[in-house]
Amino acid sequence: MIPFVVIVGPTAIGKSNLALKLAKQLKGEIISGDSVQVYKKLDIGSAKPSLREREEIRHHLIDFLDPSEPFTVAQFQQIASRLISGIKQQGKVPILVGGTGLYVRSLLDPYSFQENGSEELREKWLKYLGEHGKTGLHQALAQADPESAQRLHPHDVVRIIRALEVFELTGAKMSSRRQNLEKAYAPLNASVVYIGLTAPRETLYARINQRCDNMLVTGLIEETLNLEQDGYSLKLKPLQSIGYRHAGWYVKGLVSKGELTRLLKRDTRHFAKRQLTWFQRDPRITWYDISKMNMEELVTTIITTCRAIETRVE
Repeated sequence: MIPFVVIVGPTAIGKSNLALKLAKQLKGEIISGDSVQVYKKLDIGSAKPSLREREEIRHHLIDFLDPSEPFTVAQFQQIASRLISGIKQQGKVPILVGGTGLYVRSLLDPYSFQENGSEELREKWLKYLGEHGKTGLHQALAQADPESAQRLHPHDVVRIIRALEVFELTGAKMSSRRQNLEKAYAPLNASVVYIGLTAPRETLYARINQRCDNMLVTGLIEETLNLEQDGYSLKLKPLQSIGYRHAGWYVKGLVSKGELTRLLKRDTRHFAKRQLTWFQRDPRITWYDISKMNMEELVTTIITTCRAIETRVE
């Protein structure tokens, strides 16, 4: 049986470094479970592995799309599932490195994104958007599904229309379906090695601060400015992610560099906290504290688990 290694945890905890070391010893290939690394030209702000690292170990779902193209969890689920099967067929170990919780769970749990929906309903709500604007569309969702409306920004018209469509098609609120899915933790396939990395708050925050400083030193602002000069709107979804959103404020003259740095570090800490909250609900994850275990010990422990799986008969 070929293992499927899944590495999760908050930003800046060292997931990519661990994945590289495991891939070298396990004859593995890495699949990115990050919703921003999938885009070309978004390198510094998404903390992509370096070109040298990608030459050493094959990586998937990095530099996959143009920043103007949408990418959904359903697309990720479909493509990543094929990749996992293909990597295993080659006798190699797929290693998923994820910070985007729903991406990871879409591969581990029976999440279904196959409902075709209704083109007629989409057209109806697009027409409604044209007549009433984003605020009116958001208010329509607030009446049908207040929880989803609270979660979704008024500018996120794609997800708002999808929530309205689901409500009309099924009579069920998108928020209810989401909550039910998030609470269901089915037993994992015997091949899955599900790893979570954590650290004391002061250690994690120091790593986050260092990463933010490095991003700014290595050209996050310049990368964001170049994207805008290449014709990409800073309102595009990937450019509203942490890092690019903050650099965009500076590019527009809305904040000083000092304030940019402060807000970037603060919001990245908040993001890491949300990631931990999401993953810590999952009882299937085996957690490792990087402050109590060095990288060599961690790699050895995980490889031992993988070797045990490889001896099992499917």
